[in-house]
Amino acid sequence: MKIARATITLIDVPLIEPFVVSYASYPSMPSIILTLETDDGLVGYGESVPDGHITGETPTGTVEALRTELVPAVLGLDPRDITAVHQRLDAALKGCGAAKAAVDIACWDVAGKASGRPVYSLLGGRRPGQPTIARVMSILAPDVLAEQAVQARREGYRHLKMKLGGGDGQDIERVRAVRAAIGDDLGIRVDANQGWGDPATARTMIKALEPFDIDWVEQPILADDIDGFRMVRQGTGMRLMADEAVVNARDLAQFVRDRSVDMVNLKLMKSGGITPCHRLATQAELGGLKVQIGSMLETSIASSAGFHLALSHPNIVSTELSGPMRFAKEPGDLKYVVPDVQITERPGLGVEVDGDILAELTINECEVSV
Repeated sequence: MKIARATITLIDVPLIEPFVVSYASYPSMPSIILTLETDDGLVGYGESVPDGHITGETPTGTVEALRTELVPAVLGLDPRDITAVHQRLDAALKGCGAAKAAVDIACWDVAGKASGRPVYSLLGGRRPGQPTIARVMSILAPDVLAEQAVQARREGYRHLKMKLGGGDGQDIERVRAVRAAIGDDLGIRVDANQGWGDPATARTMIKALEPFDIDWVEQPILADDIDGFRMVRQGTGMRLMADEAVVNARDLAQFVRDRSVDMVNLKLMKSGGITPCHRLATQAELGGLKVQIGSMLETSIASSAGFHLALSHPNIVSTELSGPMRFAKEPGDLKYVVPDVQITERPGLGVEVDGDILAELTINECEVSV
């Protein structure tokens, strides 16, 4: 079995409502869908959702990286030989985690379909039950967030993830309003997405959050200030999570050495797909850090990949891949029954792609073949 051709499709996926975080507001999400075809007729789907604030990649740049360098590098390879695939990808381009993730995910999808098994089975099997998600909340006015929190409780969510760090001075009031609205019924996690900037400011904000029984605080300071997490840690006993600061094994090794966080948020788009994130999850386990699989608002394709990974690895304790629930329309069919996600026993990723919807959302498309 060899990779014979690929189709690279740039789409724009409409959101039900804008997604607002500390550094941007998104009315829709650009995504690149990669379709890999083998010489014996199997088709695998991958996805890339680049973000210049996190991965340093843009949608058009990712399309070009795939078209001119990454896909040509793996043409003719057996997609089941994932080690060789990544060796070729890394030799072709440094970094480019989101672009490489599309190739990695598509190869796993093909490998699962070739064997007649779901991806989690190829990764070592699955834990009992279904993965769960939290209700992720944009940076909005405190009263609006309180109403959304009450609605989330009605819908069956057990945890809320609040985006903070918008710089308007209302972060504490946002959390206060939500906790007052729901009482102790739901857990609350907060994510500043680097928005508090420096360790001193982060320590002040975390101290002010202590009365509200926060599960954990995610990425309170700038991504490149890994040493700064030690200063934040000295000022609080609250659980801390690193996200944008953890991309590769070197980043993770420093957090393990420093003991400055309790958890890390791994994302397929940051680190290059299922394969490198599985390795990072094991590295974190050996270093005593728990793992969450986070979201870049991917469609069902990459979201399913993240859930297969989470189901297969014992050190992954949380998943926040809620992208498909936020889209008004998307090409995949991943099913959510709040707060659970329905990962089936279908081969590969288990996702069916609707060609008509894919075509409707397409901005441009190109093909690469042997």
